[in-house]
Amino acid sequence: MSTPFYVSPQQAMADRAEYARKGIARGRSLVVLQYADGIVFVGENPSRALHKFSEIYDRIGFAAAGKYNEYENLRIGGVRYADLRGYTYDRDDVTARGLANVYAQTLGTIFSSAAEKPYEVELVVAEVGSEPDGDQIYRLPHDGSIVDEHGSVAVGGNAEQISTFLDQRHRDGMTLAEALKLAVQALSRDPNGSEREIPAERLEVAVLDRTRPQQRKFKRIVGRQLARLLEADGGSAPTDAPSDTEEGEGGESATTTDAPKSTDSGGDVE
Repeated sequence: MSTPFYVSPQQAMADRAEYARKGIARGRSLVVLQYADGIVFVGENPSRALHKFSEIYDRIGFAAAGKYNEYENLRIGGVRYADLRGYTYDRDDVTARGLANVYAQTLGTIFSSAAEKPYEVELVVAEVGSEPDGDQIYRLPHDGSIVDEHGSVAVGGNAEQISTFLDQRHRDGMTLAEALKLAVQALSRDPNGSEREIPAERLEVAVLDRTRPQQRKFKRIVGRQLARLLEADGGSAPTDAPSDTEEGEGGESATTTDAPKSTDSGGDVE
């Protein structure tokens, strides 16, 4: 009888981490930035149906890079957790920190389990406060650890270079147009240092806007409004223009009237 092949626990975990990191790096990057009136999510996404950004609850947004089917399962679980907690206790009891803890437990359990492969995903959970000091942004890598971020964060693909670029240029009090332009400029940089143009129709943009009168602060920026913001010289275009489509994607406790949601199908978004 042959002796079973032995791999040390340290080596096994290192191999699993490397596998997950390579899978995440194959996807396109996305960035999350704080601006004066909230938090903006920006990513390159050619699909109009498979979203990288979604609403979880009133003030909480979700962003993910990696394999679509894996982070979509996590998103659905987060919506269910938020709805149940908000219904059982109070809507104010649903927080980004609580949701990040739930995701961390799930990702950590999967990563340490030898029975299945680790998830090839990296998540961002953000909550907009009534004031800028109340904004919260949490990054969750594949192993379930939680990183409390401030100002800006990038995940997926070329995240390290993009994060360095954003750290050098992001500042407090930016308008939505300024933050959006900075995000697009960061995403346009290739690993070799060159820049490319990302057309507006390939961008997915959403915001958590603290100035919205609705209880739900999540909104997608599309069409003419996105074009106006990209062309603006520094001032922010109105975020609730009648000609633009608004979309909230939270749980069943939603109370506002939003545009019909698109139906997500299987597949990976890179």
